[in-house]
Amino acid sequence: MRDLAVVLVAAGEGRRLGQNTPKAFVPVLGTPIVEHALTTIVAVQGLGHVSLVAPDGWHPQAQALADKYSNAAVTVVVVKGGENTRQDSVANGLAAVPDWAEVVLIHDAARCLATPALFERVASAVRESGSGVIPVLPVVDTIKRSNAEEILETVDRSHLRVAQTPQGFKTAALRAAHAATTEQHTDDAALFQATGGRVISVVGEANALKITHEADLRAAERILTSESRTGIGTDTHRFAADGRKPLILAGIEWPDEVALDGHSDGDAVAHAVVDAMLSAAGLGDIGSNFGVDRPEYAGASGAIFIEGALTLLAQNGWRVQNVSVQIIGNRPKLSPRREAAQAEMTRLVGAPVTIGATTTDGLGFLGNSEGVAAVATALIIGTPKVG
Repeated sequence: MRDLAVVLVAAGEGRRLGQNTPKAFVPVLGTPIVEHALTTIVAVQGLGHVSLVAPDGWHPQAQALADKYSNAAVTVVVVKGGENTRQDSVANGLAAVPDWAEVVLIHDAARCLATPALFERVASAVRESGSGVIPVLPVVDTIKRSNAEEILETVDRSHLRVAQTPQGFKTAALRAAHAATTEQHTDDAALFQATGGRVISVVGEANALKITHEADLRAAERILTSESRTGIGTDTHRFAADGRKPLILAGIEWPDEVALDGHSDGDAVAHAVVDAMLSAAGLGDIGSNFGVDRPEYAGASGAIFIEGALTLLAQNGWRVQNVSVQIIGNRPKLSPRREAAQAEMTRLVGAPVTIGATTTDGLGFLGNSEGVAAVATALIIGTPKVG
């Protein structure tokens, strides 16, 4: 079923990029930014329409792309950019969306490396929730609030997120929000919230960076020419026979659960993640790099091993794109603390980490609640060093 439309905003001048061409038509490795975006968008499941919002004077080039990327399933139409602001451009693109499109995603062409999976994740969340949905990433840098040159305070970053696009909405609801506002907003989610709409988030993508400055162009080129690899890691620990507490799992404490035995803190999730990252990079495993024969790691937290693994990856030209973990066992119950566990692992890894859980239906030592196992997969990208 095709119920999805995308408004691709490509009308900005891009003055900060320092080019003599509107930003969306600046080439990255010989292909315009907007064409990189279109290549991704037309592969999105459920898509039937794209409003390509183009700058004045560039409609022939935009129409050539629309003709190139339109097909039997997807129609790409060129729409004039707004008179003054991005919000005006979005409104123009939204007006061209057909009535059959129940869900609309607003996307900045400057985030041309967002994957089809990100578009589909946002669209699915809109369909399921009926809310506005935006992709976000955690803030990993320390944030300071200042007054001119003086630093006033350090801001708690645990509740801060970096917003990305595509941002998704029920089409009728976003149209109503545009009709109801007279103020200008920096993104579609802010406009939607200002008119009473609810907005939730899904995990974003590190590669969905916004090309704003020359350095961003170079970063996009590195991503496009980089290699990606995946790795799998597993770890299993039994519950401590003496019943001591608390349990340390996924980097956080579970105060009412029995601890896991191990040379270190027994954090099966953290250890599986380390093995997955090292496996993807071909750098051995947690045992060969931080083994039990190393007394300095006795009782060490999973954070120490993650930090060490990330250092090894960086030294060899790799960085983590995302990690997924499955916990296997009857205890602890993940759902009450899933968000906290994911947030802490995401902070430690510096990339999105998602965590799920399952049981063995009563089979084996895990089914008998004797311990916990974890299986992790990691996606890494980079330009690996040779020799």
